[in-house]
Amino acid sequence: MLLHSNIIGEGKPFVILHGFLGMSDNWKTLGRQFSEHGFQMHLVDQRNHGRSFWSNTFNYDVLAEDLKQYCDTHHLKNIILLGHSMGGKTAMLFATKYPELVSKLLIADISPRFYPIHHDAILEGLSTLNFNTIKTRGEADNILSAYVSDFGTRQFLLKNLYWIEKSKLALRINLKVLKNEVAEIGEALPSQNLFNKDTLFLRGDRSEYIGIDDEAIISNHFPKAEIITISNSGHWLHAENPKDFFEAVIKFMD
Repeated sequence: MLLHSNIIGEGKPFVILHGFLGMSDNWKTLGRQFSEHGFQMHLVDQRNHGRSFWSNTFNYDVLAEDLKQYCDTHHLKNIILLGHSMGGKTAMLFATKYPELVSKLLIADISPRFYPIHHDAILEGLSTLNFNTIKTRGEADNILSAYVSDFGTRQFLLKNLYWIEKSKLALRINLKVLKNEVAEIGEALPSQNLFNKDTLFLRGDRSEYIGIDDEAIISNHFPKAEIITISNSGHWLHAENPKDFFEAVIKFMD
């Protein structure tokens, strides 16, 4: 089963992996901008997300193998690989397993370390959405607001809504499996894994996902890593400050 993707432009292959409960559509605007600089953008939906296939198996090993199959099918070599959050974890594992396929690695606001489960309220809120009675996005937002107070986070989550048929909403994510396997999201990169090529870690100045203690961990796995901070942004730094994010990525490419 092949991952769904949105391919934009021509040039050097540049693959982007979204975060947990996200999708490739979250990266369309930046993807178009990058394509104008001579890259063929592959905006990929990971399994159980977006328009990709559903599976009861969900962990970083299979996510990395999904990407390997995708690269083999599309004959991609020497890719630039960028991953955000969960996608960053997938990207780290993929790059350390298949370094010959990756020319440069970019990781957005996630560290190789272990993270405890912290999506409980979001998953519980999404689980309460009954699409037999919910007929509009506004109704879904109203129900979800009891579990997720931040408006921006709710809008991000509600991008997963789509019309499965006339007057019938549904979620693109495989919520049951993601809820059951949520502990996998925080798993650490195996201690022996190493990627010895150019790597850029980008963190939001208002985010706590990459702290001072993470710098040594990053260096152990990625000895050529550079860490930069994107101002005026939290965990969704690419959406909150897309201008600075874009400029930092392009500078790293050059």
